[in-house]
Amino acid sequence: MSKLTIAMYHYTRDLTHSRYPEIKGLDLPLFREQIAFFKKEFHPVRMEEVLAAVKGEQALPERALLLTFDDGYVDNYTYALPILEEAGMQGSFFIPGKTFTEHKLLDVNKIHYILASAEPDALLADVYERMDHYRGAEYDYPSNEELFAEYGVANRFDPAETIFIKRALQTVLPEAVRSRIASDLFERYVGVPEEVLAYELYMTEDQIRTMKRHGMFIGIHGYDHYWLGRLSPEELTRDLNRALEVMDPFIDRSAWVMNYPYGNSSPEVLAQCRAHGAVLGLTTEVRMADLEADDLMLLPRLDCNDFPPKSTRYEEIR
Repeated sequence: MSKLTIAMYHYTRDLTHSRYPEIKGLDLPLFREQIAFFKKEFHPVRMEEVLAAVKGEQALPERALLLTFDDGYVDNYTYALPILEEAGMQGSFFIPGKTFTEHKLLDVNKIHYILASAEPDALLADVYERMDHYRGAEYDYPSNEELFAEYGVANRFDPAETIFIKRALQTVLPEAVRSRIASDLFERYVGVPEEVLAYELYMTEDQIRTMKRHGMFIGIHGYDHYWLGRLSPEELTRDLNRALEVMDPFIDRSAWVMNYPYGNSSPEVLAQCRAHGAVLGLTTEVRMADLEADDLMLLPRLDCNDFPPKSTRYEEIR
C-alpha cells in the first residue's frame, strides 16, 4: 500500500481552563477521543515507517495514518505526548528554530492571540486605520478596499474578515509594516509582554530533547516561520541554514522532513530543501497522500477538524 492519511495538529490544550479559550485548537477531551478513534479505525504509523516505505523497504499497512504537529507548542509536550505514549502512537513535531533559541513570539502567534482577544469588527477597523497610517511615501501598497477584495476570501474554517487580517499581517503588507501593526495590536488587545507569552507558549530545547528520547519524530518548520515561497533565494537559504543549524541535534541531516509554514512553497524552496537533504515535504493541501503518485516533497494533509469527534469530512476527502 502507498496510500497515507496525514493528520495535522497545532494547539492541543485544555481550552476550557486556559487564559485564551478562543484560541483555535483541539480541546483536550476531544484530542483524547480522537486518538481513541484513530486507534480503532486506522493503522497509526511512525515517520520511520513512512521513510522506509519511500525507500521501497516496506509497504504501508492499509488505512495508514501519520500524526503531525506544527509550531512547537508546549501543550504538545504537556498534553499530547502523554496521551500518545499511553496509546502507543508516535507524533511528528515540526518546530520553528526561533521559538526555542530566541524565545521570541512568532508573528503567526501574535495574530492568533490578537484574534482570540478582540471583537472582529473592531479589530478590522484597527487594522485598516494602521494600514492607512503607514501607507504613503515610505510604504506604498494598494487601498484597503482593493486588498480586502483580493485577500478577504473565506475558507472552510474562517470568515473573510479573519482571513484578510491573517493575510495582511502575515505576508501581504511590507514586513516592517505588518510587524509594527501586529506588535501594536498585540499590546492593545492581549496586554501580555511578548517575551512572557513566548516562554509560556513554546517548547524548550530540553522538552524537545525529551520528546525525541520518548520516541517522537522531530522535523523542520523553518526558522522564522516565513512564507518560504515569497522569500528571495538568499533569504530562503539563510532561513533554511539557521533552521538546520539549531535543529541539528534532533534530525538526520542526510534524510530530514520539511513541513512548510503555511503550506507555502515554490520550485526554489523544493530545490533548496532537497539540496540540503530533505526527503519528504508536508503541505496544507487537503487530501489523502499517495507515496507513489505524489511528489514526495509536496505531501497533502487533513486537518484534525476533519475527523471525529469534530466532523466526518475525512470520509469525503480522497
